[in-house]
Amino acid sequence: MNTLLRLTWLLLLCGSQVHADTASDADAQAAKALLEKALVYYQNNGDKALAAFSRQGEFIDQDRYVFVVDTKGVLLASGGPSSALIGRDVSTVLGPELRDSFKHAIGAPEGQGIQQADYRWQNWNDGKVEHKHVFYQRVGERILAVGYYLPRATPEQARALRNKAVNALVKDEAGTLKAINSLAGGFLQDDLYVFVVDLDTQRYVAHGTDLRLVNTDFAKVKDPDGRPVGEPILALMGEQDQGEYKYRWKNPVTGKVENKHAYVRKAGHWMVAVGYYSP
Repeated sequence: MNTLLRLTWLLLLCGSQVHADTASDADAQAAKALLEKALVYYQNNGDKALAAFSRQGEFIDQDRYVFVVDTKGVLLASGGPSSALIGRDVSTVLGPELRDSFKHAIGAPEGQGIQQADYRWQNWNDGKVEHKHVFYQRVGERILAVGYYLPRATPEQARALRNKAVNALVKDEAGTLKAINSLAGGFLQDDLYVFVVDLDTQRYVAHGTDLRLVNTDFAKVKDPDGRPVGEPILALMGEQDQGEYKYRWKNPVTGKVENKHAYVRKAGHWMVAVGYYSP
């Protein structure tokens, strides 16, 4: 199945409901405003609006655009690269693990207002698969949607990934460390990644983006400005089972040195850490 198509429909299949105040304010407001504009236009023009949604024009705002699917799974309009699939029943090309969830989502009752979801999507500006947030609403037999890209992960996502790694280590140490080092198992998510330190030896045993650090001395790690990072984090772990530490580090997505807020937690003799970035 086409990767772009699969990611398109993940907004309805796997998207988790969130509140508006967790979204990136400027982008969220712009995406929601574009959807509200499209909803008004559709309510005034009915299906005649579908052609306008598929043209390069007022319903495209940078990398934000309107797309519409009906409750039978047919793509009716898109201002983005999936426009080539207009008129196709895309539910038939989904894998069996996604098909039932898709049918359940498009069968949701009308009248629930604008809803939200998170999913992963290929950004047609840079070709990268990135985290995206979407606003969508059902109107009759149509579901109108607009999404936008999230440049950085949230604190909640960082803590969730850390906890996922801790739970995985408890169940299968060797398999989890191997998965982290081989970029498998979902331990690398956009600018979020896991690293693990053996508290007995104070050495890295796994790192989600830089294998050159594995087996090196974590206590000697410093930030790009020469300030200690490993030593104070180890001191923190000597006093408590989990905590937080702020420092400067290179963001693997933007390639820039940014502020990083790391969440660290013990799992036996391992220290598990995941951090999120901010400008």
